[in-house]
Order: sequence, then structure tokens, then C-alpha cells
Amino acid sequence: SDAICNFVICNDSSLHSQPIIFNPDFFVEKLRHEKPEVFTELVVSNITRLIDLPGAELAQLMGEEDPKLPGANSTASGFFRSLMSLKRKEKGVVFGSPLTEEGIAQVSQLIEYLHKNLRAEGLFRVPGNSIRQQILKDALNSGTDIDLDSGEFHSNDVATLLKMFLGELPEPLLTHKHFHAHLKIADLTLFDEKGNKTSTPDKERQIEALQLLFLILPAPNRSLLKLLLDLLYQTAKKQDKNKMSAHNLALMFAPHILWPRNVTANDLQENITKLNNGVTFMIKHSQKLFKAPVYIRECARLHYRGSRAHTSKDDLDLLTSPGSKELQPLKSQKRSRLDSCHQEETQQRTEEALKELFRHVHNMPDSAKKKKLIRQFNKHPTALTPGSNVPSSPAPRRTRSRSFSGLIKRKVLGTPVILERKSRDTTPEPARVSKENVQLLQKCGSPAHTSQAKLKSLEGQKEESCRRMRALLLSKDSSSL
Repeated sequence: SDAICNFVICNDSSLHSQPIIFNPDFFVEKLRHEKPEVFTELVVSNITRLIDLPGAELAQLMGEEDPKLPGANSTASGFFRSLMSLKRKEKGVVFGSPLTEEGIAQVSQLIEYLHKNLRAEGLFRVPGNSIRQQILKDALNSGTDIDLDSGEFHSNDVATLLKMFLGELPEPLLTHKHFHAHLKIADLTLFDEKGNKTSTPDKERQIEALQLLFLILPAPNRSLLKLLLDLLYQTAKKQDKNKMSAHNLALMFAPHILWPRNVTANDLQENITKLNNGVTFMIKHSQKLFKAPVYIRECARLHYRGSRAHTSKDDLDLLTSPGSKELQPLKSQKRSRLDSCHQEETQQRTEEALKELFRHVHNMPDSAKKKKLIRQFNKHPTALTPGSNVPSSPAPRRTRSRSFSGLIKRKVLGTPVILERKSRDTTPEPARVSKENVQLLQKCGSPAHTSQAKLKSLEGQKEESCRRMRALLLSKDSSSL
């Protein structure tokens, strides 16, 4: 479940015997190998969005300037550096040499063995036997096959040799170029409601920054770092047996994978705690750090699809925002097409149902009910008879209301529609309407804009209108009974 590749089920019967591997970082890796300059610019632009890197530190990260490391000008560290360089003159194939794929293949045997022996108490802290370690070191340098499961070596021998291999690399596993960037990542903290910086680490931004920084590591460094952090993560999960927490493991490995070479604790001073905490954070969140952020995947995919190049997460957020002006016309057009298709389908089904109903009525035996239904069909011959074509754009027609409320309006108000049309054409001056007239208009359902002459006539006929309404109500009730 921690692997980069995921398995996808395929419905093709010819491929059922073989699973299809889907790599979500496919376009990211493709861009890294085919266009490294474009890839580096994409990743670094997002790193500078998260952390503040001045010009000199950014140039060091990009490899344009030599890294300026702490303690580089002190006399003691200079002597210590020359001593270590003399010690590394006798290089082997694996130990003391720059990191290569061949060296990783040899060291991976040690990591694989330690995965099977994580319960040893004090693992990576208790030193092993120096004689057995030298035998094992010579065997790895010579490239001979080693049977670590034979029982000749102890887990503490293998763990100590792994730390020795990392300590003899020409530069730390995270490289000198990335040193200042890791210090800045350790300083990423949350902000309060007023925008002031707090002491609480911003874990989400730290994970995102580490994901980006690991993407521009050299390929051998990134491969070995993933193997190592996964081993330390599994070791910390069994701390109830081996007594080695993530923080204890960070104290053992920070000098080998993050501290600059040939420096002392005095050179780092207050940064020691920050660096150790940074390695602790890497161990705890190692299962998330080797996946490219989603927006990097999308940028790489768009690059190969020939779309407009996006250089940061903000560009993608702007493109995919709900209020984007580019996407709104497309959404509205798609919605209108779906609505029109739905209306056409509904209209077609209605016509078919009406035609079927007409056939059923036509085949009924002669009766009063059949005659009544045929009269209803004859009122709308173009819409209900079978084989007729429905007009595409029927002219708007004001149908006469046969409801009880409409009947009351016609009886009480006479011809309000005609008066309303005349009032619109003449545009009379506004007149004040009394409170009683407003109440009467609301009860009777009269239009809101009425001429002054009609209001006066309504005021005089108020009592007569109420009597007519009561009479109509009584007549309607008697007819219904």
C-alpha cells in the first residue's frame, strides 16, 4: 500500500491474467527525464512559494553557487576536513565512493536483512562487533554475495555498518545544496487569526515542501533515502520491542543524512535541535513524502497534452475555481443542451401517450362517455389526434380562465383587462390610493396599476361588489351540490 504504483482492475478479458500497473507520477517522471530544466523550474517555483529563500540560498539550491555551510571558515573544521579527506583516499566500490546504483544494490541487502530483525533492543544505538563488521564491509566492497541469514552476523553488526556507509559518503544523503532549504522548512509554523506567527508547526506545508524538495534530489539519493526512511519508520513502529522511537532514530541518523560533512556540533550550535526535529518529522511522515503533489502531476500532464503551461499551484487553482470565466460558458452550454434534450424527450413521450389514448377512445363502444371524450379531443385537434405535427413555436395565446377565482374577477370588475391595456397606453399621472381601495384590490385580485377613473368607480361599487360575491358563492355551492 506504500508503493508508488497502484493496481487497476481491467474489464478486458484478454488482459485478465496480467494486472495493469498505473503510475500516478508517470508524467512527472517523464518530464524529469526528458526535460529536466522545465521540471526543475516547475518544482523550484513552488518551493519558493512555500519557503523564503534569498538570492544566495536559491542559487545554492539550483547549483549555481557553491553551498556556504556553517563552520567553513574555522581553523578547526578546516583541519578536520583535511583529515577526513585523507581517510577517504582509500575508496572501495561501495564505502567512501559517491552514491551509485551499484552501491545502492549492495547496501539494500543490509536494509532487507534489518527489516526482518527489527525487534533487537537498542537497534542502531548498540554497536556491533568490529571484526565481523570489517569482514562484512570487505565483502560488500568486493561485490561478493553475502548470506546474512546464515547466523554469522548479528543485527547490531548490520545496523552499525549501514550507519558507517552513510557517514562515509562524500556528502550527506540530502546533499549540501538542500541544507538551507531544510532549515527553512523546519521554521514553517501556523498563523493565528490575526496573522501572527505561532510556535505550532504547519505540518501540511512542511510535508508539501519536503515532497517538492525530494523531487529534485539526484535519483540515487532519492532511491536510497526512500529505502532508509521506510526502514526507520518500520523500526519506530516496533519501539515497544527495540526501545527506539522516531526521535531516538533521528539522533542516530541526522548527522549522516542531513548534517554537512566535516562540521562539529559547535559549528551548528542552535540548529542541531532544528535538524534533529526535521529528521524526526521525516521518519514519522515518510509514507507521504515520496509522492508528487497533485498540482505537480496535473502540470506535468497538461505539459504533454499541449495545454497552456502552468507553473504553480495558484495557476491550477485559478483555472479550476468555480467562478472561472473560462469554464462558465462551457458549463452553461452543456447544461442548456441537456435541458433541451430532456424537453424534447419528454415532449415526444407525451405525444405518443396522447396518440395511444386517442386510439383507445376511438375503439370504445358508442356511449355518452365516448362522445364527451371525443369532444375534448376535438378542442385540441392539432395536439391530440394521431399523426398530427406539433408546431415548433406556437404563438402565445391568453387562454380564458374558467376557474372560480377568474369568474369572480369578471363578475365584480367587469372588464379589468381592457382598462389595464388602456391605462398602459395613456400613462396617467400617479394618484393616491386610499387604504380601503388597496384592501379591496387585494381581495378581488385587481392589477396593481389601475387608472384613476376605475378606482373611483370601484369605491362607489364596493358594497354592491360584496353582495354579488356572496350571491355567486351561494350559487356555486348550490350548483356543486
